Amino acid sequence: MAKAQEIRQFTENVLADYLTEHGLELYHVDFRKEGKDWYLNVFVDRIQNDPEGKELYVSSDDCEMVSRYLSDRLDESDPIQQEYMLMVSSPGMDRTLYEQKQYDRYAGRPVDVKLYSSINKKKEFHGELVGLIDGEVVIIDEDDGETKKFPLQQVVRTSLAVVF
Repeated sequence: MAKAQEIRQFTENVLADYLTEHGLELYHVDFRKEGKDWYLNVFVDRIQNDPEGKELYVSSDDCEMVSRYLSDRLDESDPIQQEYMLMVSSPGMDRTLYEQKQYDRYAGRPVDVKLYSSINKKKEFHGELVGLIDGEVVIIDEDDGETKKFPLQQVVRTSLAVVF
């Protein structure tokens, strides 16, 4: 059975040039077992905004195109021995941030930060993302306006907040 990290690396290698040619980038790869089923979840995003600075989004056609391409490459190389389901999608409006470049890209945006352990009886914080600085998620807390720093190893998830 292939290890999750090997599957992630294979997926990154196979998709790198293809996504760039189509104005897309790999946002995240997740290979996991849920119940008795295995899933290869691939999240793709637009590389840049339009000329006016408006954020561009991934379409269902983009996801279908990437899914077909990746499925063909997976069938050719057959790196995954067990049965699995391939799912390609955008990271969504409430996307989780995984890498430094994602924290950099979304600095200034509202985020939700969920912690493993409580700080002053709170595990969830909301505020404006300053960034991922020296291994800490830094936000300006919307409740008190103060800068809060959370060591990355204490953070369950940092995700963009959906504001209406």
